[in-house]
Amino acid sequence: MNSPSQPVFIDFEASSLDLISSYPIEVGICLPDSSTHSWLIKPHVLWNDWSTSAEEIHGICREQLIEEGVEISKVVSDMNSLLSGDIFCDAWTFDSFWMHRLFKAAKTKPVFHLDSISMLLNSEQICQWQSVRQLVIVEMGIVTHRAANDAMILQETWKRLQHIK
Repeated sequence: MNSPSQPVFIDFEASSLDLISSYPIEVGICLPDSSTHSWLIKPHVLWNDWSTSAEEIHGICREQLIEEGVEISKVVSDMNSLLSGDIFCDAWTFDSFWMHRLFKAAKTKPVFHLDSISMLLNSEQICQWQSVRQLVIVEMGIVTHRAANDAMILQETWKRLQHIK
């Protein structure tokens, strides 16, 4: 599914930014062919953390998760079916925490490995990342802080930086 020349990108939205009690509420992936997949995640019975300021950013309310969210076991099963090898994110500390929490709740392990997008970039690309990312967001007219959109932004930003060696 994934090769070093065409990486897969992933992004999570969460209940808050509290690395003790937060949990994933949405996960999105962007595959090498630019197709995206995303899942709203029905909260585990023990997941109670909620930040109204986070809700204002991503626009997803807890009631929507309860009503429209996909069961955790289905989300991780779908992810394990779609993904393999190295998958890249831009906020590894947070994303790895939320991924671990998701898979632990499902009592299973990912068949893929999460890594930082910085592993794909040289120092000049890292320096240019934020400005290119902002340009991508403006040019694509895309809503940020939704998981699949953010994964697509990662992919497009990475693609645009490939000419810098």
